[in-house]
Amino acid sequence: MFESKYSKVLTVILVIVIIAIIGLLGFLAYDYYQKYVVTKDTSDFVDNFEGDLTDGEADENNTAQVDDNVLNNIKDAQTTTSAKRTYKGFGVLGTMEIPATNLKYPVLEKVTKKSIETAVAFLYGSGLNQPGNSVIIGHNYRNGLFFSNNKKLNIGDKIYITDNGGNKLTYTIYNKFETTPEDTSFYQRDTGGKPEVTLSTCTDDSKARLIILAKAE
Repeated sequence: MFESKYSKVLTVILVIVIIAIIGLLGFLAYDYYQKYVVTKDTSDFVDNFEGDLTDGEADENNTAQVDDNVLNNIKDAQTTTSAKRTYKGFGVLGTMEIPATNLKYPVLEKVTKKSIETAVAFLYGSGLNQPGNSVIIGHNYRNGLFFSNNKKLNIGDKIYITDNGGNKLTYTIYNKFETTPEDTSFYQRDTGGKPEVTLSTCTDDSKARLIILAKAE
C-alpha cells in the first residue's frame, strides 16, 4: 500500500515537471520567434526606407557631414517630404542603425504603450537630424529587442540616423551613464547648434535609466 501511494506521488511529480519543462520550452520558443519576426520586419523596413531615397543620400559611404549647408538642406527636405511613411500603422520620422549591436529600427513619431512595443520612438526634442537634442526611447527586453543591448555600447560607437528627407547623419557616442527614471535634466542641453541624440532605456532591473549621448560628426 505504501509503495503504491509513493509511486503515485512520484508519477504526479514527474507529470508536473514534464508540463513545466514543456511550458518553459514553449515560452522560450515564442520569445525567440517574436525576436526573429520583429527583427526581420524592422530590418526590411529600414532597408526599403533607405532604398526609396534618391541620389544616394542614404548611402553609408556618402553620409552627410554637418555644416551650415547640410543643416539648411535638412530643414528644407523635411518640410517638403511628399509622402508620410508608416510602420504597422504608426507614423515614422526616420530610421536608426547601430552596427555595434546590429540594431535596425524605424523611429516612430509618438510614444505610446503600443508604439514602443513595436519599435523605438521619438520622445522629445527638435526632430531627427535637426540642430539640438532629440530623445529616443526603447524598451529593454530579455530577448534582446529594441534597446536591450544598449548596455553593450561604448564611447566612440556609431549611430546612423536617416530622416524622412533622405539625410543620413553619423552620430558618435560620447557619454553613457545611469540615472533615475525622473531625471530629464539632460534633455535640454547646449549642442552648439549641431544635432545630437539621446537614447534612453531601462536598466536590466528596471530601477534606473541607461542613457546614451551621441553627437553628429
